[in-house]
Amino acid sequence: MRSYSLIAPAKINLYLEIIGDRPDGYHELSMILQSIGLADQIDIHSISTDSIRVRCNHPQVPIDKTNLAYRAAELMAMQFPEAFAQYGGLEININKQIPVAAGLAGGSTNAAAVLVGIDLLWKLGLTQPELEELGGTLGSDVPFCVAGGTAIATGRGEQLSALPSLDNIYVVLGKYRSLEVSTAWAYKTYRQQFGNSYTRDSYNLAARANAVHSGAIVKAVVDKDAGEIAQKLHNDLERVVLPAYPQVLQLREVFANQEGVLGTMMSGSGPTVFALFESQQQAELVLLQVREAILDKNLELFVTRTITHGIKVASSV
Repeated sequence: MRSYSLIAPAKINLYLEIIGDRPDGYHELSMILQSIGLADQIDIHSISTDSIRVRCNHPQVPIDKTNLAYRAAELMAMQFPEAFAQYGGLEININKQIPVAAGLAGGSTNAAAVLVGIDLLWKLGLTQPELEELGGTLGSDVPFCVAGGTAIATGRGEQLSALPSLDNIYVVLGKYRSLEVSTAWAYKTYRQQFGNSYTRDSYNLAARANAVHSGAIVKAVVDKDAGEIAQKLHNDLERVVLPAYPQVLQLREVFANQEGVLGTMMSGSGPTVFALFESQQQAELVLLQVREAILDKNLELFVTRTITHGIKVASSV
């Protein structure tokens, strides 16, 4: 096999709690992450030179070493130099469907797909935990993107505990094309405004992080109760992003006012807002209503659903 095509799903946060500062400078987080059907396609194949090339159909996506998919390929080449020498360089084509800079882990899921693809291409036989560990060196969301489904994430987001997967909860996503929110800005601003509420000692950090396991939203996920999950949605970063970005706040309020919406929230550090539904029909109807309520061609809207998997092989040649 010299070529693989992989499906790389986006993710949303159903829950995001900032607990405190970690010794490494990151925040200690407690999150519930969920894969959704909106996905990029990553085609990866060997080339005769020893170079790494990245191509993408989206003009905003870099194709140099700042691209996380490129860095994933570089990491694999450094970790497995004999395989790199044997199989040659790599060409990676990214067909972008996930909005860029949207808080949906688009870059992270591309990197996860590259890790999985190279493992198959070079016949390395890595286990999922090994791939997740490699992913964790690239970014906090990459391990989850490898695993997919539904999971509790703690630490800086890389420590995963799988939950029963949610499928067929329908989701409408809304994101303004030209609007970006810096993740670093969001966390820094939260620390400035709410750092006095942080847990300080390591024992309490661990206890607070573990508390989500017995929390109400986890029970709702285990029960697969879409209505209850929607009532328990929580994202601490809304406290700083919504006041600073009135468009995001307006979009959230418009979603909240539509009939049939179980719940709505900003995902991650934004600016994407999502709403949950019990049926595709309700989701598609609300999409039309939101489009009528916000007459802005810059607003992208998508209907998708929760899914039970991370990176999947679409085809191989």
